[in-house]
Amino acid sequence: MHISVLYHELIESLNVSANGIYVDCTGGGGGHASLLLEKLSNQGRLIILDRDIDAVKRLNDKFAEDSRVSVVHSNFADIDKALESCNIAKVDGIYADFGVSSFQLQEAERGFSFRKDGPLDMRMDTTCGEPVSEVVNSYSESNLSTIIYKYGEERFSRQIAAAVVKRRAVKPFTTTLDFAEVVKSAIPKKFHKKGINPATKTFQAFRIFVNAELDAVESLMSKISSLLKPNGRFAAISFHSLEDRIVKEWLHHYAAPCTCPDSFPVCVCGKEPEMKIITKKPIVPTEKEVHDNPLSRSAKLRVAERI
Repeated sequence: MHISVLYHELIESLNVSANGIYVDCTGGGGGHASLLLEKLSNQGRLIILDRDIDAVKRLNDKFAEDSRVSVVHSNFADIDKALESCNIAKVDGIYADFGVSSFQLQEAERGFSFRKDGPLDMRMDTTCGEPVSEVVNSYSESNLSTIIYKYGEERFSRQIAAAVVKRRAVKPFTTTLDFAEVVKSAIPKKFHKKGINPATKTFQAFRIFVNAELDAVESLMSKISSLLKPNGRFAAISFHSLEDRIVKEWLHHYAAPCTCPDSFPVCVCGKEPEMKIITKKPIVPTEKEVHDNPLSRSAKLRVAERI
C-alpha cells in the first residue's frame, strides 16, 4: 500500500486557493494530489509530473475522469518545459516529495529494494540512463567508493567498494539481494543498527547517482521563484541531508536581500527578497506517523512563499 508522507501537513502548508493552478512535481501514487484536488473548485487545475512511466500510467488511470488534472511524463528538473507544454506561465503552488515511491520499493523488478530480489536497476525513468548493475560492474574501485561516500554518506565506503570489486571479478552483480549481501558483509557487525538494513546508505547512493537526483533538485529549486505567482507557495519533503541542504540553501537565497560581500560599504547588487520562508524549522512527522510508516522517519518539510 502506498502511504504519502506528511500527507495533511504538505497540502495544508500550500494555503490552497480553490481556483488556483498547482504543480505536483512527484506524482507517485497520487496521494498528495488526491487531497489537494479536494480543495480545488472545478476551475482549479493540477499538473502532475513524474519521470516514471509506470507512475504516469497509474496516475492517468486514477485521474482519468477529472478534467482538472493533466499528467505529464517529465523529470521535475524540466518543470518549466512541462508547464509550457500545458500553456501555463505561472502557478499558485508547487510541491515535491523527493522520496522513492513505495510502488517502486514494492515492485521487485524495479530494483530499488534490498528486501525483495529483483534486477539491480534503480532507474526512476527506465527509458533512459544506465542501471546500477552497469555501474557496480564496470566503475573503478575509487569511483565506486566516491559515489558511496558522496551520495550515501557511508563511512565504510572504501571497504564496500573493495568488496564489490573483489566479488564482481568472480561473478558480476545482477540482483538486488546479492548486492545487498556483499555490502552488508563489508560493514563490521558492531555497526549494524537494529531495524536499519546495513545496505541502506549504499542503495541510496547508487539510486541518487543513476537518477542524477541532486542535479534534478538543484534545477527545480533554481526555477521555482520565476514560476510562482505573488503569494504562491512552494513546499518540499526531503528524506536525507543532501536534498534538504539544497532546498534550504535555495530558500535562503530567495529570502535574502543584498548579496554583496560584507566588505562593500553600500549595496550595489540591488537584490530584493523574492520569497519568505514559512518554516523557520522544518516540519517533521509525528511519532504516530513514524510508527505507522517507518519510511517517514527522516522526512523534513520546508515551505516558502513568493513575495
